[in-house]
Amino acid sequence: MPKRGKKYLEAAKKVDPTRYYPVDEAIKLVKDVSYANFDATVEAHFRMGLDPRKADQQIRGAVVLPRGTGKKIKILVFAEGEAAKIAEEAGADYVGGDEYVKKIQEGWLDFDVAFAVPQMMGKVGRLGRILGPRGLMPSPKAGTVVQPDFLPQAIKEARQGRVEYRLDRTGNVHVAIGKVSFPDDALKENFLAVLDAILKAKPSGAKGQYIRRLTLAPSMGPGVKVDLNQAISLLR
Repeated sequence: MPKRGKKYLEAAKKVDPTRYYPVDEAIKLVKDVSYANFDATVEAHFRMGLDPRKADQQIRGAVVLPRGTGKKIKILVFAEGEAAKIAEEAGADYVGGDEYVKKIQEGWLDFDVAFAVPQMMGKVGRLGRILGPRGLMPSPKAGTVVQPDFLPQAIKEARQGRVEYRLDRTGNVHVAIGKVSFPDDALKENFLAVLDAILKAKPSGAKGQYIRRLTLAPSMGPGVKVDLNQAISLLR
């Protein structure tokens, strides 16, 4: 186990590790235990009862956070011709084809979201080893491979606070739900939107308990376990 710093240990004293907190209390506590000297991100960590090695137990998708992410994002769109014009008019930060494939191969990664029109995937596919591990690879499942006519909507949603979620190799899902500076009700609304999306994404092969544990945590600070049943009851 990694050695914890003094600030972390001080913050951890405020959290009862044996307790599962109601959502409202957990959000207040997460904000209180954040010790970063910047506006830290708040993340929801889901420990899933899924086997990431099995194809019928995968989950991947996206959800638009109703109160946004609090982050100014840079959007890259792989497109040419008419599709490139649509992307530019919709406000994408970077639009192009071969030149951006080359730049990324040379180490450029100054963007937060990448979209591609289907016609570009033959070229974009070469970037899988670079973009895949960083969660930036355009994919139909994540809704980031889109037809030209849908680019304006996709770009708009990304600006509003579209976040992706996916099951990682360790059987967990991590999703940012906002910033420590957000009002409690904004973090709560975003968190419930993410929880709802993940519950609805339950795969056909899921067996036993779908979500085993749910924790909220700031970028720098201890995690706070959430009462899962109480959280789900708020969706009804």
